Amino acid sequence: MPFGLGPVEMISIFLVVLLLFGAKRLPEIGTSLGKGIREFKSSVSEVRTSVTAAQTEKELPPAREEAEGQNEGAPRRLTTG
Repeated sequence: MPFGLGPVEMISIFLVVLLLFGAKRLPEIGTSLGKGIREFKSSVSEVRTSVTAAQTEKELPPAREEAEGQNEGAPRRLTTG
């Protein structure tokens, strides 16, 4: 079932909201709604950035513990302990 609002429905909703909250409160409600949406978008962006950074970190190869050039070509010994 598609959900679509035509111009008549939009005007009806606006009139009901106007009657419920009054003309003085509508700008306050719009401002707070805009701030909330902006904060939500910035939070989503921050989470997306941190997830991307974590994925890139996983893809990097681990740093070599041995100095380069040492034991090249020599087999590694397994140690226990």
